[in-house]
Amino acid sequence: MATLSITPAAAEQIQHVLAERGAGLGLRVSVKPSGCSGYSYVLNFADEAAPDDAHFEDHGAQVFVAPEALDMLDGSEVDYVNEGLNRYFRFNNPNVADECGCGESFTV
Repeated sequence: MATLSITPAAAEQIQHVLAERGAGLGLRVSVKPSGCSGYSYVLNFADEAAPDDAHFEDHGAQVFVAPEALDMLDGSEVDYVNEGLNRYFRFNNPNVADECGCGESFTV
C-alpha cells in the first residue's frame, strides 16, 4: 500500500487556502511529463474524490493522488516552506533519481 505524509505546515496551508476559497476537500496532486528532467508536480483543489483516487489524511488535511501518479509519489512527504519571499509546497520524494537545475522537474 502506498504512503504519503503531510507535514503540519502543509496541513495548515491546505486548510487555510480551502477556508479562503470557501470550498474543497483538500489538495489534488498528480504529475505530468514536463521540463528537462521528465516530470513535474501538478497541484489543484480537490472538490470531490474520484473513485480511483488514493486518499491520504494527516493533521486534519487531505491529499488526493491520481492513480497514475501513485508509484512516483509513494513514500513522499508534502511540506510547505517559507524561504525569504517564496512560499511553496515542497515534495520530499524518495523516488526522485535526479532533478533539473531549477528544481521544476524530476526523474524517477
